[in-house]
Formats: sequence, C-alpha cells, structure tokens
Amino acid sequence: MIIEIILIGGAFGLWKIQKSTKELTPQNTINISEVSPAKERKRHLLHDIRDALRAEGRQQLQLDIDPKQRALLEAQERERKRDMQLSLGAMGLALLGSFSPTFTLIGAAAVLYLSKETFKLIHKDFKRGHYLSVYLIGLIVTLGMIVTGNLLLAAFTGVIGGFFAGIINRLESDSQQQLIRVFSGHPQQVWLLRDGVEIQIDFHQLQVGDLVIVNAGEVIPVDGSIQSGEGRVDQHLLTGESEAVERTIGESVYASTLLLSGRLVIEVSQAGDATMAAKIGEVLNQTQNYKETLMTRGRVVADRFLPVTVGASALTLPILGPNAAIAVLWSNLGGIMAPAGSLTVLSYLQIMSRHQILVKDGRVFESLKQVDTIIFDKTGTLTLEQPIVSKIHTFDAFTEVEVLRYAAAAEYRQPHPIAKAIITAAQAQQIDIPQLDEAAYEVGYGIKVVVETQIIRVGSVRFIQREGITMPPELDLIQQQADTESHSLIYVAVDHKLAGVLEMQPSIRPEIEEIIRFLKQRKIQLYIISGDHEIPTRKMAETLGIDHYFAEVLPENKADHVNQLKAQGRFVCFIGDGINDAIALKSAQVSISLKGASTAATDTAQIIFVDGTLKHLTSLFQFVDEFEQTMDRNYLISVVPGVVIIGGVYLLSFGIATSMALFYLSCFAGLGNTLLPLVKHQNNEIPELSKSESIDLNKKSLAISDSTDQDLS
Repeated sequence: MIIEIILIGGAFGLWKIQKSTKELTPQNTINISEVSPAKERKRHLLHDIRDALRAEGRQQLQLDIDPKQRALLEAQERERKRDMQLSLGAMGLALLGSFSPTFTLIGAAAVLYLSKETFKLIHKDFKRGHYLSVYLIGLIVTLGMIVTGNLLLAAFTGVIGGFFAGIINRLESDSQQQLIRVFSGHPQQVWLLRDGVEIQIDFHQLQVGDLVIVNAGEVIPVDGSIQSGEGRVDQHLLTGESEAVERTIGESVYASTLLLSGRLVIEVSQAGDATMAAKIGEVLNQTQNYKETLMTRGRVVADRFLPVTVGASALTLPILGPNAAIAVLWSNLGGIMAPAGSLTVLSYLQIMSRHQILVKDGRVFESLKQVDTIIFDKTGTLTLEQPIVSKIHTFDAFTEVEVLRYAAAAEYRQPHPIAKAIITAAQAQQIDIPQLDEAAYEVGYGIKVVVETQIIRVGSVRFIQREGITMPPELDLIQQQADTESHSLIYVAVDHKLAGVLEMQPSIRPEIEEIIRFLKQRKIQLYIISGDHEIPTRKMAETLGIDHYFAEVLPENKADHVNQLKAQGRFVCFIGDGINDAIALKSAQVSISLKGASTAATDTAQIIFVDGTLKHLTSLFQFVDEFEQTMDRNYLISVVPGVVIIGGVYLLSFGIATSMALFYLSCFAGLGNTLLPLVKHQNNEIPELSKSESIDLNKKSLAISDSTDQDLS
C-alpha cells in the first residue's frame, strides 16, 4: 500500500536533486552572486537529504576515527552501486517475465534477489524470536504476486522493501565480526635485537623469547619483561592508572601501553592474541551485548499494529462486505512507522554528524531516552591526558620560580604530557626558559642537561637517587601524601643538590562542570569509577558534585559494577576511554567513548565524540529530546488517520478511494515530519549565506554533479 507513494516521493526527490545540480553547471553560474540565500538553502537541503540517506556524515566521522576504514567504506560503496545496477537489471528481467513466459523463471529469481535485504532482516528477527513483522507479510505478498504472475509489481515491492530493509539492517547493526582490533595501531614492522645486531621484522613474525626494541613515544607491541633500559610507561588505557609508571630491568610491561621516555629492550613473553590486551578483547567478544535484542521503535510499533489492522479487516468482511474490508486494510494502523522511524533516525544521524557525534547504532536513540544512570570512568574521561603542576616543594634556598624554570628548560624538547604540563606552568608565570648549553642530553627515568653551566637533572626519585643526590627527610611525608592522592612527583636537582619537587595532579576537563549541572537537572544519577585510591576519587566526586563513586576498582571488575546497577533496575550509560573499560562499555545499555581513546573503547562504544571532548554530551541528550518529539508526531500521523479510516468505513461509508486518499495524505505528512529536523537544523546552522559561502557551496555542488544519478540508491 505504501509502494506508490514512496515511488512518487523518491522519484520527485531524485528529480529535484538532479535539477538543482544541473542548475549549477558553469553556464548557469556566471552571475553566482545573484543566487539568493533561500535558493542556496533549498539546494543545501536537497543534498542534505541525499547525504542522510547515504549516511555520508557518519562515514566521514568513521574515517576521522580510523582512516584505515577508507578501503572498507569504498568497497561498501562499490557494492552498493553494483547492487543498484543489478537491481535495475533484475527489474528489467521482471518486466520481460511479465510479458513473456520464457523469462518468467528468470524474472522470479530476479525479484527474489531484489528482496535479499528483506530476507536478512527476517532472519535476524527469527533469531530474536520475533516472527510476525510487516517485512514478513511484505515478503509473503511479494511471493504471492510472483505466483499470480504480477512480476512487475513484485519487482517494485522488492525494490522498495529491500531499500528500507537495507536501511534497518544498517541502523540495527548487529555484526558478529570481532569487535576488538587492539592491534590495529601496532607497527607493521618491529625492531629486534639478535646477536647484538638490530634487525627489522614483520610484527606477525614475533615469537616468544625475541628481544624487541621500543623507543620513547612508541606503543609497546608485546607483553614481556625488560632485559635492558629504563623508562616511564603510560598504562592508563590498559590498567586505568592515572600516573605513568617507572619500569626497569626485570619488570613487566604490556602490549598497547605507551613508552613516554627512555628506551627498552623487552623479552617477549606473549605476543599477538596471547597478550593481556588481546585476552580482554576475547572476553569482550564473548560478552553479550544489550543491543542484540533491540529493534528500532518504528518497526516495533508497525509490527504490533499489524494483527489489529488485519483483524479489523477480517471482522469487517462478514459485516460490511469485501470492499469495506479492503478499505479497512488501507487504514494500515502504524504501518508508516517503520519507514518513517528509519528516515527520522537517518535525519538525526546526519544532524549529529555535523556536531562531531558519531552514532554507530541507530537503536541508541531508543535507549538514550531511558538513561537514568551515567558512570564516568575517571582517568582519561573526566581528566585530560595532560596533568597540571599543582604544587612546587622547594629545598636548599631555591625558589619556586627557579625550580620551575630549570625543569622547563630540561623538558623543553620532550613531547610527553608531563613535559607539556611543566612548560605550560612556566609559560603561565611568564618565566623566561633558558637555552640548553649542550645539545646532548640523557633520557631514562629522567633527563640530564646543562643549563647556564649548571647540571640540571629532572626525573623520578629513582633517577635522582641513582645520580647520587641526597634526599632530605621531609620528602617521605611529601611522597606519602602524593601516593594517597594519586599525584606524581617530578624531582629537580641543580648540580648535586635537590632544588625542588613538582607535584603533578590530573586536570579535570573544563567542560565537565556544566555537563554535570545539565545531567542533574535531568534527574540522572551520576557515578565515578576509578582504579585510583579512595581519597583522590572521593575528592574529585566532591569537587564535581557527584554523589556516588567506586574507587580502587580493578579493570576486570568495572563491568561487575555496571551489571549490579542494571540488576537494581537502573538504565546505565557508561563513558570510558580505555581497553580496561571495553567490557563495561559493552555491558551497559548505552556506551560512549572519545576520539583518541583506545581502539577497544572506540570499537565497542555505540557513540563516539569525534572532537575528543565531552562538551557534546548535553547536545546529545537535547537531540534525543527532539527525536522523541519527532517520533511522537510520527506515531500520531501513523495511527490517527487509520482510526479515522476505520471509523469512516463504519460510520460514514468510506470506500476504498477515500481510504487510499487519507492514507496517502498521512504518508505525505509522515515524510514531511521525518525531513523537518533537517530543515530546522539547517536554518539554525546556516542563518545567512555570504557571497563567498555561496560560491563555495556551488563548487561543492558541481563536484558531485557527475555522480548524482547513481548516489541515491
């Protein structure tokens, strides 16, 4: 029943896009400054609709997250265009089959090919235990038309049904592929030490017992023990520790952690799928995902009303006759919710992509409105990678400015977060950072340089002790206090005296306080979860006004806390960034991560903030509110006309023609409602187009003019 209106609407939309593109050919853009802003908005909207149907914005964000997906997306695009061509060929065969019995069998096979996305969707439904759906009925109708020889109508049904089934298959993405690609960022080649000689081999050729060389700034590719060298290792993505740890000969290091400074020779104990990170990935792949049983709401509503519509028609048949029964069928209660719901999701996916929000699973819209609990992972999520210098402890008559000045001079060439924090603190105080007297410097647990003829040492307590610097007794109390609060200490020595100690503490994301206020206004219960000690976790919770926290949580136990809250009836959203967060992300009903997080987190999360901040969390919930309003209107548009039709059949003797007219009016209204968000946000985001912006938009339009004919598939 919906076929004709979709065909008309789709053909009209395609014609409008083609027309707007043709108007932008060079011969028609000589006086480009005369193009009105209203006309530009119209063209932009048409292209916006096309991009929404093709998920252009979402694909671009996926490439921003992982450029290696370009080949996969290009392959999918080629497959989509090939399917479009095959669909046209299949429709041609179906047309021939409707006129010549010779082509009947081939035409029937072609129609079944056109319905392949519908078959996939029905198969997924059966796996969920959902056996009656509008797509199953649609397939039965298609098969019935094949049996009765109406191949051309069956082909049209297959095209439209397959189109929307394909959209739903993408929106209800439930891929069984391995979710975790922990080693997607590993080097293709690694350096080994063999018989005293450094050689380069392929990563996948690593074996237990090999000696791998890792330099500062590189990701450690294996689990193993250090055979020589020393350095500072950032393990927070794997273990959740906020502080970088010092590692030296005989100590263990793990794959997917980052060597901040130093140089290590590591004996491989586990490589590839046997590493700790990979084992977390394997557990994750075996963990049941909440979304596996979810369906988009539009489909749920349409399927629930299906027995009502059919039942009402069956009851009408003996009472008012076959014409009235067919007229009742045209009521199609809730029927347009399936396509309208899908198109609404596509519209909001497009809008959110422009706000740097990547939504990988369209069903998350159905879940976000139910969220009443949010768990923030502390390290890397509430805090920034770069810490801040919170205190400067001085000794032996040195001043705070002198200690910071010497530390900044030593760390000036270093790229790691602690060095950046020290330099930022020095610049904030407008301290003149002196130049190094010697180009050579030593890097290990610390740095040794010459500044203004003085030897400056900056590093860990172990480094300073190894250099023979005497430690004052009051340092013990400072160290104990720092350990309790999960702060790290950076020691600064001038010649053979300890000048001072820089106390580093995690810096809270600047946007988080406003976000907390917004979430509290929505009556959402907030938690912090951390592997840090109880005192710093409690202090952060108090600072942010968060009432609940979990401290000293082992990485493998984070998901347990999520499941406990779910068992209490809470609807949980987990926000995290580390490999250690991945299982908790998958266990929660809604999961959010940030660009720059571990691959495991971004692979698992349903939503990714591509700008690497949390500032769009408020926008996310505001978009969900708008989405709910749009879906409520979709519901009314899909149900009220149907009720009017049924009532009209019984009370006003509505016939088939009247019922069809009312149904088509509701279809037009539903289509307009699904596109309304694109119009609204286009007006919000592009209030006026200047001459230069008009020229830029025309250039973009010209760039796509050659491909428009095949893009809307």
